Amino acid sequence: MHFKLLLSLLITMGFQSLVAQENKLWNTKKCAVVLTYDDALNEHLDNVIPALDEHGLRATFYLIGESETLNKRLDEWRSAAQNGHELGNHSLTHPCINKPGRKKPLSPEKDLANFTLDRVVNEIKITNTLLHSIDGKTERTFAYPCGHMKIDSVLFFPYLKGEFIAARGVKRNMMTAGQIDLDDINCFGMKGHTGQEMKQLVDQAIESNTLLVFLFHGVGGGSPLNVSVEAHQELIAYLREKQDEIWIAPLVEVAKYIKTRTPQNKPKTIEKNK
Repeated sequence: MHFKLLLSLLITMGFQSLVAQENKLWNTKKCAVVLTYDDALNEHLDNVIPALDEHGLRATFYLIGESETLNKRLDEWRSAAQNGHELGNHSLTHPCINKPGRKKPLSPEKDLANFTLDRVVNEIKITNTLLHSIDGKTERTFAYPCGHMKIDSVLFFPYLKGEFIAARGVKRNMMTAGQIDLDDINCFGMKGHTGQEMKQLVDQAIESNTLLVFLFHGVGGGSPLNVSVEAHQELIAYLREKQDEIWIAPLVEVAKYIKTRTPQNKPKTIEKNK
């Protein structure tokens, strides 16, 4: 009788321990949240980084190599990197597909249809060299400009495998570490969202033990894809409040963690197109 009771107790304790481990898969936390900001906007330096630094939070900023803001405020970006923020690669010229009906047609120099595979790959590598000269780092992540992953029908990221830890796409999803494809990390783009709506996404990530990546452009201006300073402030205050449950870090750190923690679930490798 005592043996059966002891066995039942051990099984129960083991199950509870397993549940506890499953609920703390992200660097001892229940979930991971990554804040990413695209296009090297003045508002990132003016409105975002001071607020993040005040709350002790670090994020990823995807910089365009030819950006005027990068050129004119280089020392401020360097200081951001020294404070723990990631300077990610968003290509040299940020080319996109010049789709019919686009409100602001792209110049031929920015139309991805005019790019060769070699040009795309070389411009991204040049941007890595530029970013290294700013922050001295050799590890970083990439964000696909406009979410485009191909030149014609050819995937270009396989030709950059040695350059990056991972790449962020634009698909909306939350995933566990074992489900994530590091060549195309999903995210949630923000446009006009309220602080409450963004906090609800955080709660969802905590409940599902998943990775939540936010994609911001304008914060208090700077882009048609904008959220207010107040909404952004409400989100980061909530993240700081929930730090016991949430791991908040730049994407490069989270991606490296995923690589080391899920060897049995290695992300898909996209084969080079012949």
